[in-house]
Amino acid sequence: MTAAVVAGLLAGYGIAIPVGAVGAHLVAVAARSPWRTGAGAALGIAAADGLYALLAVLGGAALVPLLAPVATPLRWVSAVVLVILAAHSTRTAVRAYRSGPATAESPPPAPRRAFLTFLGITVLNPMTVVYFTALVLGGHSTTGATEASVFVAAAFAASASWQLLLATGGTLLGHLVTGPRGRLTTALASGVLIAALAVGLVV
Repeated sequence: MTAAVVAGLLAGYGIAIPVGAVGAHLVAVAARSPWRTGAGAALGIAAADGLYALLAVLGGAALVPLLAPVATPLRWVSAVVLVILAAHSTRTAVRAYRSGPATAESPPPAPRRAFLTFLGITVLNPMTVVYFTALVLGGHSTTGATEASVFVAAAFAASASWQLLLATGGTLLGHLVTGPRGRLTTALASGVLIAALAVGLVV
């Protein structure tokens, strides 16, 4: 049981800690939203990681050949979605800056919407299930339903704790950068970073 917990935690942190385009977008959203919105987005990412961990222990070896033909198209879709989100975020920030402080900013997404959005973006990355499957087939697999459940739960918990840390960092950044110019600068920087990381998904 302990081995399954440790394996799940290591697997979850292993997939979560390398901050890619989705993680960068999470920080950007959290910086301009209440913490509960960032938390909802963070849990959406963790839910996708947990889902793929579950698929891996249920039958990852059978899923990999099925996912291989669509891996590249899904990466392209994910990259396009992230670039669109980065462009929208940048355009909104520029418009708000040009309009001046008198113009009310658009309300942040609700936590439930943020959860579903980030769940969808993360699910578009089929390499996550390949990663978990490689771990399962490489000796980190579990020997029964209980161990499998513990592995998946630990992987989800590890991913959730890291994503919530990123969301909290984004919220704190948003509280520190309160001026119009600071918000514009961080929005532009995050937009460029997200777009660059998204392009890296397919290059």
